[in-house]
Amino acid sequence: MTKDGGTKTGDGSPGPPSSVSGPPSSISDHNMYKFQQLKVYKLALEYVNAMYELSGRLPESERFNLRSQLERAATSIVLNIAEGSTGQSDAEQKRFLGLALRSYLETIACFDIIEQRGYLTSNTLMEIRESGHQLFVKLQAFRRSLSGGQKTGDRGQNSRSSVSGPSTPVSRPQSLNPGPRSSVSHQEVES
Repeated sequence: MTKDGGTKTGDGSPGPPSSVSGPPSSISDHNMYKFQQLKVYKLALEYVNAMYELSGRLPESERFNLRSQLERAATSIVLNIAEGSTGQSDAEQKRFLGLALRSYLETIACFDIIEQRGYLTSNTLMEIRESGHQLFVKLQAFRRSLSGGQKTGDRGQNSRSSVSGPSTPVSRPQSLNPGPRSSVSHQEVES
C-alpha cells in the first residue's frame, strides 16, 4: 500500500486508491460513518448510557443476570442500527432495525422485572421509559420509511406481524400512551 492509501500493481507502479475504508483514525473523525449521524443512532447511544447507569443501581446479586441482560439488550439496539446500515438492501436494513426493536422490548421486560422485584420504583423508571418510548417511535418510523414500509393490512399471508408499541396503559403515566401514529418521512428520520 502506498502513503496515499493506494496500492501497487504487479509491476511496482502505483495502482488506484484502496476502496476499503477502515474505522475512524481518531476521535475527531467520530462521525465518519453514515449511521453515526442518524438521530435514531444518537438516541440509542443515550439510551444505552442510561441503561448502564440504571443497571449500576441494581443489587450485586443481579450482576450476572438482570444487570448483564439489560446492558446487553440496550447495547444490541445500537449495534443492530450500525450493522444494518452497511449499504445492504432496504429489506436487510429493515431486518436489523427489527432486531433493534426486539432488543428494545427486551429492556422493557427488564424494567418490569426490576419493578416487580422491588429494586426500583415505577417513578424512578418513568423518565427512562419515556426516553425509551421516543427511541421506539424513531426506530419504528425509520423501519417503516425503508421501501415505503408496509402497513399491517398490506402484508401477505406468510408475513410475520411487525413489532408494535404498548396497546393499553398498564400503570404508565398518560404521557407514555401512544397517540395517533404520526407520519414521519425518511428524510426526517435520518436528519
